[in-house]
Amino acid sequence: MSAAPFTVVLLGGESTGKSQLARTLREHLNAAHGLRGLVVAEHLRAWCEQQGRAPAPNEQAAIADTQTRHIAQGRATPGIQVLLADTSSVMVAAYGEQYFNDTSLWPQALADHAAAADLTLLMGLDLPWVPDGLCRDSPAARQTTDAILRARLEQAGIVYQTIYGAGEARLQQALRTLGAAMGRPLVPQDPFWEQGRRRWNCEKCSDPECEHRLFRDLIAQRQPPT
Repeated sequence: MSAAPFTVVLLGGESTGKSQLARTLREHLNAAHGLRGLVVAEHLRAWCEQQGRAPAPNEQAAIADTQTRHIAQGRATPGIQVLLADTSSVMVAAYGEQYFNDTSLWPQALADHAAAADLTLLMGLDLPWVPDGLCRDSPAARQTTDAILRARLEQAGIVYQTIYGAGEARLQQALRTLGAAMGRPLVPQDPFWEQGRRRWNCEKCSDPECEHRLFRDLIAQRQPPT
């Protein structure tokens, strides 16, 4: 039986570049490193597009369960080395809390996320908010989602790294973070790996103390015992 792929879950409010980054990472990992990747799409967005509306409170749990099932199916796909999940059920729980004041989905969502995710990337809010005519609400709503995600992840002890930058810069920061978690350099001549030591310089932080601490914790967890 083959090992499960290294699983990266991308989280973030609306219009934060989750889907684009997931696709770009998969393409880069395959082309530059020969790593076979698979993107698990966000089921909530597909549901909204199919139904032409946002879900009602009583429809949230089924959407969350389907997202978890899709991730599990992706992890069971033969030959996949890196799985990139464009959100987990954590996002459905966050929206449930934000829009319906419903926190009932959190325990299962956090448990499912922790069981599947080897690395959690939280999208920064530095990209411009762009309406899509269906699912997106407002820049203020995006900030609220971000605050809920940070609070719930930290309460649950789930380590995450925030990713900033646009275009190539965002990709490079994500690759550095992923490389550190996988224990292999993914950016050529990366000073982070200088002299065989992993060194991280965060380009931008909304909360430096918190995010630097979280990343140090991530590195410590991935370091082999001496």
